[in-house]
Amino acid sequence: MLIGGILFYFLGVDPFAAIKMIFWDPLMSETFSTYSIPQIFIKGAPLILIALGLSVGFKANIWNIGAEGQYIMGAIFGASFALSLYPLESAFIFPLMVFIGIAGGCLWSLIPAILKIRFNVNEILVSLMLVYVAEQILALASLGFLRNPDGAGFPGSRNLSQYPSASNSELILGTGIHLGVVLSLFMIVFFYILFFRHSLGFKIKLLGSSPKAYSFSGQNPNKLIFICLTLSGGLAGLAGIMEVAGPAGQINIDFNVGYGFTAIIVAFLGRLNPIGILFAGLVMALTYVGGELTQFMLNLPAAAIQLFQGMLLFFLLSFDLFVYYKIRLRGN
Repeated sequence: MLIGGILFYFLGVDPFAAIKMIFWDPLMSETFSTYSIPQIFIKGAPLILIALGLSVGFKANIWNIGAEGQYIMGAIFGASFALSLYPLESAFIFPLMVFIGIAGGCLWSLIPAILKIRFNVNEILVSLMLVYVAEQILALASLGFLRNPDGAGFPGSRNLSQYPSASNSELILGTGIHLGVVLSLFMIVFFYILFFRHSLGFKIKLLGSSPKAYSFSGQNPNKLIFICLTLSGGLAGLAGIMEVAGPAGQINIDFNVGYGFTAIIVAFLGRLNPIGILFAGLVMALTYVGGELTQFMLNLPAAAIQLFQGMLLFFLLSFDLFVYYKIRLRGN
């Protein structure tokens, strides 16, 4: 906060006003809260979904760093299916689109999973490199096979919000709250039960804390690696299809805003605990919404807000140093 305040001061903005607008006004201001509070849940939903999936692997020391690519591919798979049927109207299109979006994320995560299981290839490198491949496919889709034929040559697909059978419509009129928000809250409960009330959660923790003990227990670690990576990819794909059919509306070059990478931080801020991830995701979303307000009301550049968010997260994560380690001074 202190360093952020200094940053805002040198940019010619009252630091107290800027920090108040980021953290206080979106929640408490009569002017902004009606809009901001639903937006916090909307922006938090993809972060929570992706972070929950990542936490499964991270607990088992399986490091899927490519959730951004799985998020993109989930959106492309689901949107491609729905747009291939346009303008057909059917109640089955939306649920099938969601299923195919999840499958798209799963398939993208299968690549590092198979390479890890069969050839012991580092999943960090593979999953991260696949993000750049997914970004190129996103550009190809925006400029090529998904480009709106009625869009006057501009990049981007048809707007799914204008296709009723494929639209992730708001559930509460005037708020923008959509199915993805509800699913993110449901998944919090599901993963809490999985981690703390189910044998699979125990196996995940055992593999992460002691791989040798896991193998000696007669379990196959490759099976769990497959499950963890597939599950994290599926949730990233779910977040992608919920976003493209809802707030984003269409496939375009700027669709990926970094949710997949930010969710890694959310997972660790939440201590890989579903309840912690819920609060960490909402706090991160609060900085997004508050940052947008400061850009609009105080004319702060977007880069300054991103720098402030980065510093805030850095210092929050650095507290682990004091939690897990103690400084001891040796006597002479």
